[in-house]
Amino acid sequence: MNKLNIFEKELKYFNTENGKKSAMVAIENLPDYFFEVAASSTGKYHPSYSLGEGGLVRHTKAAMKLANELLNNNSSITSFSEVEVDLILFSLLVHDGIKHGFIKDKYVKFEHPLLVNEFLDELKDKLYFSENELKIIKGAIASHMGEWNTNNYSNVVLPVPKNKVEKFVHMCDFLASRKFIEVDLGGSNE
Repeated sequence: MNKLNIFEKELKYFNTENGKKSAMVAIENLPDYFFEVAASSTGKYHPSYSLGEGGLVRHTKAAMKLANELLNNNSSITSFSEVEVDLILFSLLVHDGIKHGFIKDKYVKFEHPLLVNEFLDELKDKLYFSENELKIIKGAIASHMGEWNTNNYSNVVLPVPKNKVEKFVHMCDFLASRKFIEVDLGGSNE
């Protein structure tokens, strides 16, 4: 499997070489199961396009597509620099990258945002982001679940989004997980 080919379209969304090269490194290092599992282990929290084999990839692509559409809309709620756009896109690319743990577990790990940040700590010398940029990315990933930051089966309390990058990443993930929204990933309007 060529992991980079799977995200060929989304890699074109990046504005800077550092963002694109970092995304390529992350994609190549994501666990193989990321490309195989559904976005939701129960099917309860995601629309039909993100269920079944490869559903997590489709969810990720949908979140990135939503971000790209919103970021390229002149009447968007807020504006971001080219670097901030790349930090948002990168965050969405990897936000669920370790969703079932470092070694694939049957069920989603509630603390997966924190596991993704550990994954980034391991990769940081291979990424093309500054320490400050990585801090922004890690904040967006840690808080991507928004108000659903606690779980009855875990003592972990995840942060809620506070700044504009964190809120935007959460919004795109939230929209990509709504059952009433079906995203055409074929891209007839691209």
